[in-house]
Amino acid sequence: MAIELVYETHSTTVDNEAGIATGWREGRLSEAGRAQARALGERRHDDGLAAVFTSDLGRAVETAQIAFAGSDLRVRRDWRLRECNYGDLNGSPVAEVDAVKPTCIDEPFPNGESYRQVVERTRSFLNELFPELDGSRVLLIAHSANRWALQHLLLGASLDGLIGAPFEWQEGWEYALPGQLPAQG
Repeated sequence: MAIELVYETHSTTVDNEAGIATGWREGRLSEAGRAQARALGERRHDDGLAAVFTSDLGRAVETAQIAFAGSDLRVRRDWRLRECNYGDLNGSPVAEVDAVKPTCIDEPFPNGESYRQVVERTRSFLNELFPELDGSRVLLIAHSANRWALQHLLLGASLDGLIGAPFEWQEGWEYALPGQLPAQG
């Protein structure tokens, strides 16, 4: 069988609005972000979800809590769904992080991690969904680096191309996870 993955980014944060790259800092939703989280819950309320997983960072957790308040769906937190750790640049202006992103695909941010490391922790997370959720529809609420990891792992997209492209928000992305992903070759 396969797992149907629905991916949604966390809602807009105060840092997003201020042009700050939050990285591994908690972050908190802005008023617009709380409205987006409510809309996410309405959009996914009758979507046939078997499970919801979220990054353990505050902005993703807050998005899930607002979206699924009063729902029977259990929201599970997993640290492997965190944004890339920008290390010394966590909490820096987006322009400063964007300037070094292309050099951090395989080389970690100073005192942080690389995008390749994000791919590997995302792969580890995905592989643990089997066999429990095989044949199910699963929602992930995470960060841009995790979406790039999904695009790379499940669609074969180049990390270089993904990281260099501008982010374009949409109401979720859908993927098929056909089974366990092989280890990095």
